[in-house]
Amino acid sequence: MLNTQNIILVLSTIGAFLAIIAVAMPFLQSDGRGNRVKYLARRREELQSQQKQKFEASRAASLRRRETRSQNLMTTVLNRLNLMEKARSPELRMKMNQAGFRGQGPAIAYVFARLVLPLVFASILALVLFSAKKLDFDPLLKLLICAGAAGLGYLVPDIVVANTAKKRQQMMIKGFPDALDLIVICVEAGISLEQAFVRVSHELAEMSPILSEEIGITTAELAYLGDRRMALDNLATRTGAEPIKALTTSLIQSERYGTPLGVALRVLSRENRDDRMARAEQKAGSLPAALTVPMILFFLPVLFIVLIGPAVIQVIATFQK
Repeated sequence: MLNTQNIILVLSTIGAFLAIIAVAMPFLQSDGRGNRVKYLARRREELQSQQKQKFEASRAASLRRRETRSQNLMTTVLNRLNLMEKARSPELRMKMNQAGFRGQGPAIAYVFARLVLPLVFASILALVLFSAKKLDFDPLLKLLICAGAAGLGYLVPDIVVANTAKKRQQMMIKGFPDALDLIVICVEAGISLEQAFVRVSHELAEMSPILSEEIGITTAELAYLGDRRMALDNLATRTGAEPIKALTTSLIQSERYGTPLGVALRVLSRENRDDRMARAEQKAGSLPAALTVPMILFFLPVLFIVLIGPAVIQVIATFQK
């Protein structure tokens, strides 16, 4: 028992055990200071987020109050002129929805702008034409120019809404093939159409937020509307994009006639992929014609300077000698 080897073995074992404990003790002990620093940093972030939320809420409330005042003013003017019926028309509401403007406020602002902008444009141009002495035009010509400015002011709101709707449709069409592929995958996996729309809306939130928003609205309508076809028709009407109209038509026909939904969606997905490839090839084919003018304006002068410049410099130097 008291052998030297046994004593050395016991002492080395005890030393190794103490060394392991010494190394592990700092990791086992709780760092009270570090935890407190982390708690303070987390608490500071919470307070900052609360203050930021309060500031954003107060700012949003002030903006809503300003919008309410301006909307009340525009509503009063339109009521006195008996123009509120135009702001409530279904055609105008559909046009505003396609441009992404929700609610009654944008429609009121649209009608009010078409009423006020002609007067503003004509007044400004009349002030410039009739006050400037250097513009010696015939009075009838000045009146015609003011009338043209009034017509332009009347068309500006319609142009803005139409361009906004067109850009919005282009952005939705750009992300629609991916959304359709996700719908096909969800449907073939046995998921219902409502849950497929929920999933697609969640997945497209970052890639195509506009299309994700429209699909989310359709998901809500599918939940509270009794007729599924009405919700799908509303999606086609709100977007105004042809691929989305084709999707809603396929979904309605599949539900009406009992055809397999996965097969119809897969065919539609293939067609959309082919259309996107055709659009990409069309853009690639139009690049040479689009680059002709920049090459003439920017590349050819530099090329001529590089090629002819040394010869011109030598000729000038020869004549100077």
